[in-house]
Amino acid sequence: MPELPEVETIKNEILPYVVGHRITGITLLWEGMVRHPAVSEFLSRVTGQEITGISRRGKYLLFSLTSSDLLVIHLKMTGSLIIGKNSSEPPRFTRAIIHLDGDTSIFFRDPRKFGIMQLLNDRSSIKTKLGPEPLETGFNPELLARRLLGRKAPIKALLCDQGFIAGIGNMYADESLFASHIHPLRPGGSLSPEEVERLYHAIRQVLLAAIGNKGASTDTYFRPDGTRGTAHFEFNVAHGRGKLCPICDTPIERIVVRNRGTYFCPKCQPI
Repeated sequence: MPELPEVETIKNEILPYVVGHRITGITLLWEGMVRHPAVSEFLSRVTGQEITGISRRGKYLLFSLTSSDLLVIHLKMTGSLIIGKNSSEPPRFTRAIIHLDGDTSIFFRDPRKFGIMQLLNDRSSIKTKLGPEPLETGFNPELLARRLLGRKAPIKALLCDQGFIAGIGNMYADESLFASHIHPLRPGGSLSPEEVERLYHAIRQVLLAAIGNKGASTDTYFRPDGTRGTAHFEFNVAHGRGKLCPICDTPIERIVVRNRGTYFCPKCQPI
């Protein structure tokens, strides 16, 4: 699933191609990805609008339009946005094509058909259900400690909970816990102040490094130009069952935490 670094990379790389351009139409190859409003209203409201900006909230991409509507895209598990020309052959598994003036198209590629598009009048419905952004200045060790206070859920589950912290997903939760030497099954409220401090810095370091490497292409993620990110080449534990820990040479183990495959080093991350 594209997580914060992948979505941030898409936002950064797609922005110069679309901001200031007008949506001339949308071709829906699978109407099920439009969640709100009804398809006919969605198409009529978005057509003719200029894209005035793009931002990210958690794993959501928010396209600001001149009508004051927001075109909201969530890539879910397998989505990518690929930039091409209006005359380009759509990539395989394209489910929607956003046509722009200037002979530019955005191809919404989504093999498993989980991605969504919707139009919203404001950001509040997204903002209220998401936790703090881990790379914003307001996110600090004190805030993380307050949110962990009294939490009995495993720390891995909390890091993947978008209402707890926005944007972190499975891969980067595993990498952050490894970097901070914390076992994924530790109850969130059991972390010491020193462990919370380590986890805070690990989260930011892991996410920023992944953004610098343009995201992780472990499966279906592509950058807007169709190339792959390279962040996964620097993973220490994520998707690494059986590989040797880069610190102690212990084999990486895999467990399931709240239905999520979880990778860790049993020696460097004792329970």
